[in-house]
Amino acid sequence: MSAASDTPDKRSGTDSGHAQSQRQAHTGLAAHVQSQSQDSGASDGDTSWKPRGGPLLLSRSAECLFWLARYMERVENLARILEVTETFVRHGADQSGWLSVVQINADEARFLEKHHEATAETVLRFYLTDRENPSSIAACLFAARENARTLRPMISTEMWTQINVFYNRSRELMADEARPSDVSQICDFLKAGCQFHTGITEGTFFRDQGWAFYSIGKYMERGDQTSRLVDIKYHTLLPSVRDIGGAQDVNQWHALLRAAAGYHAFRRVYPSGMTPAAVAGFLLLNHSFPRSIVQSVHQIELYLSQLGSGYGLKGAYTVLEQLDDLRAAVMGHTIEQILSRGLHEFLDWVQTQFIGLAAAMADAFWRTKEDGA
Repeated sequence: MSAASDTPDKRSGTDSGHAQSQRQAHTGLAAHVQSQSQDSGASDGDTSWKPRGGPLLLSRSAECLFWLARYMERVENLARILEVTETFVRHGADQSGWLSVVQINADEARFLEKHHEATAETVLRFYLTDRENPSSIAACLFAARENARTLRPMISTEMWTQINVFYNRSRELMADEARPSDVSQICDFLKAGCQFHTGITEGTFFRDQGWAFYSIGKYMERGDQTSRLVDIKYHTLLPSVRDIGGAQDVNQWHALLRAAAGYHAFRRVYPSGMTPAAVAGFLLLNHSFPRSIVQSVHQIELYLSQLGSGYGLKGAYTVLEQLDDLRAAVMGHTIEQILSRGLHEFLDWVQTQFIGLAAAMADAFWRTKEDGA
């Protein structure tokens, strides 16, 4: 299967076909690619990199690390989206809130092949347990474990054991049909398992170029998913004008911040009061919040620069050029400017940029000329 590296189409609205590239399941098991060495004379077909004094890294391993991080981050963020949607609907939002999950992931065509309407039961089945849906948590966990299996010589015993146990326990927990009343328990388990993985990886993974590829994958996925989380509330579930600032609206913004693990951090910046602009600005543009889009872009830039200057991988500079427009947009605009031009349109554009970055990573580091033909 191929990575999410097809050239993305410019989207208008949430139901464009870009999801075929963004959400394509990828096991990372067939990565034979053009790679680069620290010497400027590296030839095509050289399939490993060797920094000064460091071990070799196969391009296949770089690809697997990138996708392992993306899939684990995707599982956590999808759990957050499902949980916050259930909260919105339970607190009075229209049942179409479940359809918004499908729309924002651009999965409408695939979803409607199996289900006639988006209800709590059908959406939960589609995104929790349907292995035939490459966007589902079950499929992402399977792909993450397969990537980890390929990387077994590179990762710690603790890291492999946790992923393997997490995968098997998730299958047991989600063996039965999920009901809306089960969502909180299931999502809490999934979030905790992903955070456990993050902690073990942080504490045991060797800090070489492999760590940079893992980190780029993690922050690329995190930035993309934060944009989708905000888009669910701000565009699809935006209340009528008379409801803005009301109890239901405030409760939903509270739920959104908690879904992003940002409520207490938000209160450190805004001790009292809550406005849509403040919440959106915090989740998108706050440099100190680890799940913000601007922080994700900053981390991607940092690790790409490390690959270029520290390991002599010239392809990193090509990806950095691709990153320039996104970096300028999130670092050069205020939330008021973004809102005045349309938040949904901005988030839609951000998601397209992240798709382009994934394509640039593949072209620079592991996709062969034959793959691109």
